[in-house]
Amino acid sequence: MRRDVFQAIADPTRRAILSLLLVQGMTPNALADHFDSTRQAVSKHLQILTECELVKPEQQGREIYYKIEIDKMKEIDQWLEQFRKVWEQRFNQLDELLQTLKSKKNDK
Repeated sequence: MRRDVFQAIADPTRRAILSLLLVQGMTPNALADHFDSTRQAVSKHLQILTECELVKPEQQGREIYYKIEIDKMKEIDQWLEQFRKVWEQRFNQLDELLQTLKSKKNDK
């Protein structure tokens, strides 16, 4: 079963891994040091993130470093943009309502 990107980022540990990888590429051992879980558990999270193409493993000598795939993250951002626009419109409507109520109060 192919996992969905949104399933991948639904997990708080995977979101934390992505946040760590924003700074620099890291090995599974280095990532595991940041969590109260085993290296195997972190490796499973990395496997899911890799399947969803959110991270990419790169061999450097004997070590494998995982790096974030920014282009895939941009896809998530583009999907979220439609919701940002709706919320901006709603906040603008709320601002207008508040201004109207405030001006009516000042007119009294």
